[in-house]
Amino acid sequence: MKDTNEPVEIGGASDKPAAGAEGPEELRRQIEETRSQLGDTVEELAAKADVKGRAKARGAELKGKASDAGHTVQGRAVQAGHVVQEKATEAGHVVQEKATEAGHVVQEKATEAGHVVQEKASWAGHAVQERVPQPVRDAATAVVQAGRRNPKPVLIAGAGVVVAAGLLRRRHNGHR
Repeated sequence: MKDTNEPVEIGGASDKPAAGAEGPEELRRQIEETRSQLGDTVEELAAKADVKGRAKARGAELKGKASDAGHTVQGRAVQAGHVVQEKATEAGHVVQEKATEAGHVVQEKATEAGHVVQEKASWAGHAVQERVPQPVRDAATAVVQAGRRNPKPVLIAGAGVVVAAGLLRRRHNGHR
């Protein structure tokens, strides 16, 4: 079959110059050759004239290319999704590790601060105890024990002492 882009000759003309037949067999052979060429030419013309068939074939070709491109894009999108998911998981683990480390640091600092406060309170208690005379300590101990046995009078007396101390302090600071 000839290339469909070449010009087609119609009318039985062949590429060879016509030669006279040298007998009936030669004439039959030439007729058969001409028929074959004419059949090929008709097929080529029919193929060129079949616009609908050519459009369908081209459409199927383009559809196949588009489908392949779609599959490629879809595959890349799935792959990108997996990469994003892996990165997000890794970032989540990093954040979780950092938060755990920060929690441990805060816990250590709070424990250290608690120990410092406890140590200073103990030191202050010992300092006050060492500076207060023994009779006052004994009296305070007796008041505490009495307060445990009968708390109401101690609370009333304590409130009175607080009010008196407040009034004395105000007078001392110049407030009347």
